[in-house]
Amino acid sequence: MGSAEIPIGERIRFYRTASKKSQAVVAGLAGISENYLSQIERGVRTPTIDKLHLLARVMDVPVAVLIGEPSFEEDSALHPVAATLQRVLTAYESAPAEPPDLAELRARVDTAWGLWQGSTNRFTEVSMLVPDLTREVQGAVRTLRKSSDAQARREAYQISTDLYFLLRTFTKRVGRMDLSLMVADRAVTSAESADDPLRIAAAKWNLAQILLSQGETEGAEDVALRSIEDLRCELPARTPDQAALEGALWLVAAITSGRRHDHWTARERVQGPATEAAREAGEGNVFWTVFGPLNVGLHTVSVEMQAGEVTEALYVADRLDVNRSPSIERRMTFALEVARCYDQRQEDAAVILHLMNAEASGPEDLRYNTLARDLVRSLLKRARPTFQPQVQAIARRIGLLE
Repeated sequence: MGSAEIPIGERIRFYRTASKKSQAVVAGLAGISENYLSQIERGVRTPTIDKLHLLARVMDVPVAVLIGEPSFEEDSALHPVAATLQRVLTAYESAPAEPPDLAELRARVDTAWGLWQGSTNRFTEVSMLVPDLTREVQGAVRTLRKSSDAQARREAYQISTDLYFLLRTFTKRVGRMDLSLMVADRAVTSAESADDPLRIAAAKWNLAQILLSQGETEGAEDVALRSIEDLRCELPARTPDQAALEGALWLVAAITSGRRHDHWTARERVQGPATEAAREAGEGNVFWTVFGPLNVGLHTVSVEMQAGEVTEALYVADRLDVNRSPSIERRMTFALEVARCYDQRQEDAAVILHLMNAEASGPEDLRYNTLARDLVRSLLKRARPTFQPQVQAIARRIGLLE
């Protein structure tokens, strides 16, 4: 099953059949009804992320396979710059002869991050910047690796770490999970070379994020909890920035609990240490984690939805002003989370409304979000004729219909 455009339901049916398991067996092992699984396979319903992880575990396949994330260069149809980035990341070119302008590189990395978090055309704009920027930042590190100027060497590693943070989320969003894991690992190495405890924690947060995306729940939890301990050992007097990073890591740990269906532990981690850290840190964007009380609220919605408490999730969502978030991705993801809540209740008018909200927040995001595209496919199959014009219009805008 090579194409990323094959609906998730068809993928689940294919791998369930390949594993020689009936719908009744898979549904029972995943803790869902046989009718619900049948609707997923027929494309009438879209599985929540936690259900997708359960189904992947039952059928012993990676989550990325069910989502249809492309993993190789020939599958880079979602965004052609991915193949270019792969070549840049693996070229290991010789160090430039000229000394790098670190102030300029820092400004360019910060500009790219600003576009990624704030521009509605972020995929297009960032894709135009990152190949050359990656080549030059990696060149700067090679030039300064053995420099006697310890401060310049450290600054180069810090800049490369921050760029790898950006590349981790960019490559993940365009479907190159292999590259995302590569740059997440490089970010950890760069942060350690910079001897920067806060950046090391942020790098571990990025690594845990991609491990979560690949279904490595235990690995992500281990990285998050160990990083919290390491940060407290390195910096025993907690600052607001440290609190923000610890809180972001606690939210990762909460997600891992939810993926295991340990919803009480997920709630405890969100309502306890993550909430406490948010009070200390306030609203912020330390190393682009966008952690603060609002982000804790967004994760509360996710935890309740995973627990099947859709009414509670929507109650919490109604009290969040997501427009305060500096991140387009967070605003778009929130709108999709709410859309999925309403999808569980099959309230199609509300699903369409929140899909439109997601599209307004990040029009390019909806095109690159596999689960969002599957949500639209489900609506195309099941929505009443009254709603079909709106659904078809969204489908055309994100490339599902001509």
